[in-house]
Amino acid sequence: MQRTLIKDTINQINKTVLLKGWVSVRRDHGKLIFLDLRDRTGLIQLVINPKVSEEAQTTANEIRSEFVIEIEGTVKEREAKQINPEMETGKVEVEVTKLNIISRAKAMPFDINSDTRSVSEEVRLKYRYLDLRNDRMKKNLKLRHKIIQFIRNYLTDMDFTEVQTPILTKSTPEGARDYLVPSRIYPGKFFALPQSPQQYKQLLMVAGLEKYFQIAPCFRDEDARADRSPGEFYQLDLEMSFIEQEDILQLIEKMYTELVKTVAPEKHISITPWPRISHKESKEKYDNDKPDLRKDKNDPNELAFCWILDFPLFTEQTEDDFFHGSGNSKWAPSHHMFTAPKAEDLALLDKDPGKVRGLQHDLVLNGVEIGGGSIRIHDPKVQEKIFDLIGFSKEQKQNFAHMLGAFEYGVPPHGGIAPGIDRFVRILAGEDKIAEVIAFPLSGSVRDPMMGSPSEVSDKQLKELHIKIDLPKTKEKK
Repeated sequence: MQRTLIKDTINQINKTVLLKGWVSVRRDHGKLIFLDLRDRTGLIQLVINPKVSEEAQTTANEIRSEFVIEIEGTVKEREAKQINPEMETGKVEVEVTKLNIISRAKAMPFDINSDTRSVSEEVRLKYRYLDLRNDRMKKNLKLRHKIIQFIRNYLTDMDFTEVQTPILTKSTPEGARDYLVPSRIYPGKFFALPQSPQQYKQLLMVAGLEKYFQIAPCFRDEDARADRSPGEFYQLDLEMSFIEQEDILQLIEKMYTELVKTVAPEKHISITPWPRISHKESKEKYDNDKPDLRKDKNDPNELAFCWILDFPLFTEQTEDDFFHGSGNSKWAPSHHMFTAPKAEDLALLDKDPGKVRGLQHDLVLNGVEIGGGSIRIHDPKVQEKIFDLIGFSKEQKQNFAHMLGAFEYGVPPHGGIAPGIDRFVRILAGEDKIAEVIAFPLSGSVRDPMMGSPSEVSDKQLKELHIKIDLPKTKEKK
């Protein structure tokens, strides 16, 4: 017999069905045993009656919550007073004729049917595969899937091409610490995991692709942050050729407006068209560069998008700045070193760099920056000037020789944006923490309690990579 999904049982009244799933709840009512069975599509009540099958009741006596079982039985309509309006299948139940235990389950370390947000982070992440059985968590992952699916379909219809860029790449100064991967074949040399696909997507524009996107994993060796999963996060990475900033703003506004209508119709965008605020105005009026423009901040279904524009191209450099050059400059890029200056400010690069505005655009939603992008520099001379202003040495410039070299073969004007997936899903899901919308996040201490990572590796592995571990010495107790 072919398996029936629980959601389809409402159309199978008086028919025999084969169901498979997890036992959510067991209830004993005298000789009758009731089980709530769960699969990916829903929940249904099973009735085990010894008058129908004594063998099924004998097996049912062994069953506890979260056992995996399969049953055969007849779908029955419930009497009017027994209908459960809170269940999609609340008008029916299944009278069990055959019952088989597929696998048994130990006692749960926490109640997966309650709000697991009250469980400690360490326990939840150690048993994340159980936490994900919770209805709220499954709903969040499905929402994430729907958002990504919508984006893929929308951009594909707009003639974009999805391209996967490398995970093993070159370490270049891009704003945060790299995760480094030692090379076995080239001793003493390292790959880096990409902080973003920035250079690859610009090279795809040189390649003539013109419209590119991907749902890109990005890796940054940072301390835990409230608005970003430590270590790894995902963004919609998007780049276009022969466009101006206005084209990017319009594309994103139209796509996200349609996305909200389709995926989260209970939400409403309260301000249209989206406000466009200069960085200077935002700082003066709201004292920040990511203002919350909601009319009612207690309304969980209100979405207030806005654009922040006209950022300074440079900020003053600090010793902790990962763009830190050779020490003879006070400037660091406020976005990244590939952001183009506004055309009317080009002359200020030589006269007063601090007054140069960049063609940067930040996307803000409900007081959270959910994306940023820019029109890129496509003139090698301007790019060289930016490198000089941030104090890059000849050796540091060499890190980008591949890009500057590519630009000598005909590069179109281009630009893009990279909205974060995790942050946007969190807001639409109504969650406070970003980990609630990620399947397997790291903990706040940048660990994975489930896998036990990061972990030590064998001496053999280290030897193959020509690596020696130099741990700080611990003080001996007197």
